[in-house]
This record gives sequence, structure tokens and C-alpha cells, in this order.
Amino acid sequence: MMEENLRDWPRLLSKTLWAYRTSKRTATGVSHFSLTFGHDAVLPLEIMVPSMRVAKQNELSLEHYNEAMIMELEELDELRIQAYNALLLQKQKVSRIYNKRVNRKSFHEGELVWKTILPLGTKDRELGKWSPNWEGPFKVHKVLDGNAYWLSSLDGHPHKRCINDKYLKPYFPNMREGVGKSCE
Repeated sequence: MMEENLRDWPRLLSKTLWAYRTSKRTATGVSHFSLTFGHDAVLPLEIMVPSMRVAKQNELSLEHYNEAMIMELEELDELRIQAYNALLLQKQKVSRIYNKRVNRKSFHEGELVWKTILPLGTKDRELGKWSPNWEGPFKVHKVLDGNAYWLSSLDGHPHKRCINDKYLKPYFPNMREGVGKSCE
């Protein structure tokens, strides 16, 4: 909307924000306005052409209107809890879908592993695009919480920092250093 009307953006911004705040979100099923104030916003069109909702509110006396607003505010906490639960369910669904493709790796102390060359994308000037991506082998010195591992060189000198499992892969003796499977 802003790309089409570059010069009118100060005038259109308030309308765009109003539409964003009053439209229902797919994650929660309610609008931001409703979560904040306890009821849906009355659109300007509903005042010009009275909707059923506006007509009912106009027929109420001041006491009945105040009671209805207090009831909506009391129901607001329940609405917020439902919206929060819907958001959690959606996040769990996205997490399940994402984690289907994640390959969990676990290594044990003493196991040999390849380590990616960090920072990622580092290239040797002489080799260029043929630079190795992996180095090693290294020995798993200690297994830490959160899929982290403390590595050491083959002669037993531990590294200064631990490394996450996503930067490791199992060592296979028939793989050449940093290149892949050998052509034997």
C-alpha cells in the first residue's frame, strides 16, 4: 500500500495501522484491539450505517451499558488466556514441522569427529573454492549440556572453547581431510 502511494504515506499510515490493530490475527484468532480493550473496535462505517451490534448498544440504558462493559472486561482475561494457548499451539506445530528435518547428533567421550572450519565460509587464498570445509579428526574430550562438546587434539591437548554439535560430524577413516569420501 505504501509503495503505490509514496507521497501520501503520512495520511495512509494511520489507516493502515488501524486496519492492522483491528483485524484478527491467525495465530490468536482475535485482534490486538480486542485483547487490549475487551471488545472489538467499532468501525466508522458501523456508525454511519448502524450495525446490529451498535444498534443494541444504543438501546441500552447507561447502567446496563456499564454492566455489559464490565462483563466484557471480566471475560478479557479468559480471552487472553485462550489467545496465548492458541499461540503456543501454533508455535509447537511449527516446531514439530521444523524439527522433522533436524538430524540429531550425539557423540561420546573418546569418539573421533570432524569439525567445520569456523568462521563458516572461510577460504584459503591459494585453494579458493577448493578450500576444505572440515578439519580434523579431533577427539571428544568431554560431553556438555545443550549438545555442546569439548574437543581435544589427537595427542590429548584440549581446545580453549567448546563447540555445538551442528558444527561436528562423525569421523570416518576413509574420508580425506575436509574433502569428502575418497575415490578408492
